[in-house]
This record gives sequence, structure tokens and C-alpha cells, in this order.
Amino acid sequence: MSRYAIGLDYGTNSCRSLLVDLDTGEELGSVVFPYPSGELGILTDPSDPNVARQQPRDYLDGMVAIITGAIEQARAARPGFDAAEVIGIGVDTTGSTPIPVDAEGTPLALTRAFADNLNAHVWLWKDHTAHAEAAAITEIAARMRPQYLAKCGGIYSSEWWWSKIWRCLKVDPDVFAAAHSWVEHCDWLPAVLTGNTRPDLVKRGVCSAGHKAMYAREWGGLPDVEFLAALDPALADLRGRLYEEAFPSDTPAGALTEEWAEKLGLKAGIPVAVGAFDAHMGAVGAGVQPGTLVKILGTSTCDITVLPNSATLGDVPGVCGVVDGSVLPGHFGIEAGQSAVGDIFLWFVNHLVPDSYGATVGEKFTEMERRLSQSKPGETGLLALDWNNGNRTILVDVRLTGLILGQTLHTEAHEIYRALIEATAFGALTIIRRMEEHGIAIDRVVNTGGLSIKNATLMQIYADILGRPLQVAASEQTCALGAALFGAVCGGSVSLDEVQRNCCRVRDLEYRPIPENQTVYHEIYALYRTLHDAFGVAEWQGRLSHVMKELIGIRQRQRA
Repeated sequence: MSRYAIGLDYGTNSCRSLLVDLDTGEELGSVVFPYPSGELGILTDPSDPNVARQQPRDYLDGMVAIITGAIEQARAARPGFDAAEVIGIGVDTTGSTPIPVDAEGTPLALTRAFADNLNAHVWLWKDHTAHAEAAAITEIAARMRPQYLAKCGGIYSSEWWWSKIWRCLKVDPDVFAAAHSWVEHCDWLPAVLTGNTRPDLVKRGVCSAGHKAMYAREWGGLPDVEFLAALDPALADLRGRLYEEAFPSDTPAGALTEEWAEKLGLKAGIPVAVGAFDAHMGAVGAGVQPGTLVKILGTSTCDITVLPNSATLGDVPGVCGVVDGSVLPGHFGIEAGQSAVGDIFLWFVNHLVPDSYGATVGEKFTEMERRLSQSKPGETGLLALDWNNGNRTILVDVRLTGLILGQTLHTEAHEIYRALIEATAFGALTIIRRMEEHGIAIDRVVNTGGLSIKNATLMQIYADILGRPLQVAASEQTCALGAALFGAVCGGSVSLDEVQRNCCRVRDLEYRPIPENQTVYHEIYALYRTLHDAFGVAEWQGRLSHVMKELIGIRQRQRA
């Protein structure tokens, strides 16, 4: 008898499924459902570019479409496929993406009273309206509970749980008062599938709790009442309506209900895993192990690595958290990332690349890659900062912005594109160096996401800058694959080691650093760090007068 599992991956603009054979690793079905609401699935506010919300109905409609569609594809791909042989479901989502819910766990946006209220909808991860609240949380925690900050990199982010909930309290007290509780997106969907939506019944994931909500067993779970009251007494009151314990994803959130089994065409009673964030599941789907950094390269990036929880690991300033069990059982999960990567390239093409490069977005990207692949490191004379959507790691500051330095009257679009790619790679190297400074060895990098598959020139630039071999995961759906593996594991019939061996592979092509390129990038990275610290570190003292001239010197040498 065959064994299958289904993983659900809820991204920023769409959700997708993956139905995988757990014994062979063959991927038999995968369907994408673009969210129909708003602009590319995001509800925005023209008066505030920091607003990013979503409609929870899109999640439910998408779930039916992507699961039934994957089952249909599996039947077509493998005659005799039986959906009754699916042994589990796993879910990953963006985060922190909290949802205000009533006492039954129904999102307020799905109730008549709040259907048209943007603040009652899902607060998407990329909503940055709570930057003032994040700064206040950082300031108060530094004074009262420094241990809270130490576990999440030293600075609390506007992208995270408490910042967003506090922001809602300030800007819309009616929504806050109507919300009996709040639930992360990755916790809500397993609760829906298992019929456990009542907030006191929802099994919360340690991934979201530990990385975004300052949860840790060593201080009794969530932040204590005294600390929350120092933020606002209403937050202290809310704590009792949240949760006391959080679980890793090898734990079942419950069993698939009869109602949802009928809607989806699956067997009732199969286990549904506790949910987690997309990057963490993606790392599992890419085969993460100690010494391996998994980079999910997309609109933004998430960087994930692990370390056995038997190892001595101190706090790592600037990362998005060190959480036991958030990725692999028995391991610390270490998360970092960049707030924009693919988004920067898309912004550049949509707004600044001339039509002489092509008529469509795809043609422009193709032509720019063709031209920049013929140039050498440093030949453009340009240097950029990759902060067009703020800095997630290591500065954790949403109020930083992008910069392009070294332009002349002869600068061309593909040269700027190269500088933007290099900037994102320099940002990635900065993350790796921070990890290494605190004893976390990174020997190889496994990449996943569309950019790693479609852009060979980008990958070679990354290899040259990072100074490590880069591999690419074989699966194009590593987040959904990781979710599927936990869906299988949480029932207890298979081990994670077994299904990772069967299903997690890398492609034959490996990108290796070119020594002469590494040498040049080593020089340019020193200038990048000068700009990085000058604009991003309040205590920085130094000079900038040499940066432009050194870039010109490198440019002249490389063009000679």
C-alpha cells in the first residue's frame, strides 16, 4: 500500500498544495490558487503604504481548490491512486500573520459587523503599520525583560505578533474589544480542518510563538502580565485568552473532520500537523541539517539553519529568533532574513527599466540577465543597499530605505540590476557572518524558491559573494513539501529522518565560487559594510568620503 501526504503552503499572494509519495518522493499533484481579494491578494489603504491585510475567506476557498485539484492531478498521473492512502496533512503560512477572532474562533472579517473593516481582517506579515509599537516594545523590554529580546535578536519587529495587536488596540478599539482572542494564520487553518477553532482548543505552534510572540518555556510561555500591562493593561487582560503552551509540528493539531473530509475528498480522521511558518517548513523540505543554511529566495528571503539543542548556543543579536523545535525536533531553529529581494527586482523592472529592454516584464528580466552576465564584478562602479522594504536582519529596522550609489550619465539599467542583486547577496553575507560570530557554522547553502531556479547569473553572484557552494533544492515546492512531511510524521507511523531521506533532494547543478570574483567582492563588501553601518547603526563613527572613489578605482581596474 502506498503512503501519501499533502502539504499546504499559504504565501503572500496565493496558496498552493503538494501531494507527495512518501516512499519515492514523487510529487503527484500541485495546484496554485491566487487570492482573489484586493491587489494580488492584499488589502491595502491608499492613505498608508504600510497597510497589508488579507481576507480569510480566500484561505478557505483556496484550501478546497488546491486540495481537490491536487487529488485530481494525482489520479491522472498515477492510475489506481487512492486518496484514502493520504496519511496526513501539514500547513505552513506567512508570519507573523495574526487574525482577530471571536469566542468561537471565527475571524471578525467573516462576521457581518466587521466585514468592511480593514482592521478586522488578517494582519499580513508585511504590514508595517506597527513600527512605533515595535520600538516601544523594544524600549520597555530592554528595561524590564531583556531576556525577551535576547531570544529574538535584540530588537522587536513591526512585522511581529504583539506589535500588530497593540497597533489594532490603538487605532481601532472596537475591533480589539470584539476580538475574544487572536490566532496566527498557521494555527488557524489546522484548527479549521480539525474543528478545534475555539481559541482555548487551538494548538499553537512553537514556531510562530517562539519567533514572533516572545514565547519561551524558560519564562513560563508568553510574556508575563506585568510586562504586558506596562505596554497596555488591555494586552495584559488579553493574555489569559491566548495560550499557555506551544507545540512543534511533529505534534497533531487534531484529526480531519467529517465535514472537511467530504469537501476535500479525503478520509476523515487523518492527522493534521500543528502549523508553522513557510520558511521553517521550507527548510525541512530542502533537507536542512546542522551546518546547512537554507535560503528561501522569493519576494523576501528567510534564512534558516539548525543546531542540536544539546549544543551550547548563546543569544544571537539581530536574528529573528532562536527557538527549540521550531524547525526540526531536538534542534534549535535559527531564523534570519531580508525584507525584500525579489520585490526589489520587480519594483525596478516595473518602474524604471526602459522598453528598449523588452515589451514585457519577463522580456526585460531576460535581457538584463543576458547583458549583466557579460560583465565582471565591480565593473559597474555601483553599490546599493538592499533596504527598499526596511531591514529585517541584522539591524531589524523597518524605517531604513534603499540606496544606489555610483551612478553616472552612462549608467544603464542592467548595471543597476546587477548592483541590486549584489546588494541582496551582501545582505545575505552579513547574516551568515553574524551567525558565525556566535558559533553557528555554515558550510553550505541550499536555495529554494523561484529565483534560485530561474536566474543562474544571480546564483553565481551569490556563490561568489557568500564564498560557499550553493545548491538548489530539487523540489520547486519545498515549503509545501516540508508541510507534507510533518503531516505524515505527526501521526506517528513514519519518522522525519525516513521521509526526508526519501523526499528531500538537490539538483545536479552546483554553483561554486570563482576565486578572482571572490577577491573583488571582498573589496566591495567592505564598502557595503561601511554604508550599512553608517546609515543603519546609531553608534557608527567613521567617514564616507572614500567610498565613491574606491568604487571608481575598482571599476577602472575591472574594465581595463
